[in-house]
Amino acid sequence: MPKRNETTTALNNSRSVSRAEFVYSRLREEISQQSLRPGDRLREVEVSDRLEVSRTPVREALKRLEAEGLIETNSARGLCVTTLSPARVMELYAMRELLAGAAARFAATQASAFEVQSMQHMVERMALAQTAEEAAEGNRRLHMAIVDAAHNAYLTSAFNVLSNALILLGKTTYLEPGRMQSGLEENRAIVDAIASHDPAAAEKAAREHIYNAGQVRLQIMFATQLK
Repeated sequence: MPKRNETTTALNNSRSVSRAEFVYSRLREEISQQSLRPGDRLREVEVSDRLEVSRTPVREALKRLEAEGLIETNSARGLCVTTLSPARVMELYAMRELLAGAAARFAATQASAFEVQSMQHMVERMALAQTAEEAAEGNRRLHMAIVDAAHNAYLTSAFNVLSNALILLGKTTYLEPGRMQSGLEENRAIVDAIASHDPAAAEKAAREHIYNAGQVRLQIMFATQLK
């Protein structure tokens, strides 16, 4: 039977992990919703006071967010929400393009009939989207379904890691005029190619979709810098 002090230590460790997860989830959501914006400073003591937890779980959460690239150390200001330059956004979309293309290529040969049918239904539901947020959520679900249908564990792992960086991008590109319709047509082309078991066409369509999204994103984030 564990000694009392060992039990107490275990309970304290459990609570610390739970609180660290709470702090991590809360800060990640704030970054995603841009209530914490790129360049905003994150002081350990301020986060501790605001979330009413000790500094230990805050420290653990900040280390995790830094490892995921969502916050970074600024030599002059300490830990800050990561700021993406045009070059870094282009790097991010270049990797998205590669992974989305590979996922679609693999899905064209590996997807089951049920998975293909599910993707087709997702595209049809996207056609009924009334808001940019609905379209964006449909797009996210579809591309996760394509990754799952690729049946490649290493690809799934890489896709999940890259997804962490996406929350730094801010609002969905589907807010831009015409993007809901063009995005729908691009996604339909991807799924049609997968359903036809055409790996080359599926990869091409997926890469074009991400490339186009990247161009819209650059205009949203850096319109004045790109002129």
